Amino acid sequence: MTRILLISGSTREDSLQTAALRTAARFAPEDINAGLFEGLRGVPAFVPGEEHPHDTVVLLRHQVRIADAVLISTPEYAGTLPGALKNLLDWLIEDNLLDGKPVAWLSVSGEGEDHGARATLETVLSHTNAKVLRAACIRVPIDPHAVDRSGLVTDFRLHQALQDALQALVRVLAMSEAPPRPAWQQYSSVFPVIERRDTSSLPDWQAG
Repeated sequence: MTRILLISGSTREDSLQTAALRTAARFAPEDINAGLFEGLRGVPAFVPGEEHPHDTVVLLRHQVRIADAVLISTPEYAGTLPGALKNLLDWLIEDNLLDGKPVAWLSVSGEGEDHGARATLETVLSHTNAKVLRAACIRVPIDPHAVDRSGLVTDFRLHQALQDALQALVRVLAMSEAPPRPAWQQYSSVFPVIERRDTSSLPDWQAG
């Protein structure tokens, strides 16, 4: 069983990012334990050297520690990461919890709509020494009308696409642990806009 921790960078309950991750967790394949961290709004401002952090921080650190990989989906605010997500990452950096931790991102925006946020995310992750699995970084554009009142994505094709995203992360995670790591590109059978790339250097994120 592969444990994947899902983290949304949005503090809005009805955000597309949170809806996508919530749906991915709800319909995850049986061999994947995908859990959504739901305490972003409760994470206090980062205090370096805090000896007794808030319970939300303790829970966050525990969930990251036991996860095999982390999948992050974030909106873009003012051309960069939301402050709440950067604050969350700061709490993880202090304990080196992302050092060597496999991480990937899931974009639910259209092409060119969140480049700044994703570029900043990779910059921050590089400082944490996280293991960014670029071949598992996937774009699944979601229309706001595809989310129902309960905060779940209703389109079955998107359900399958999100399941494909989780399975891609598990496959790339396995590949990264067994060198040599071959270059490959693969598409979802039901949602062809999903793109997975495995390149050692990626100047820009692009999706078909």
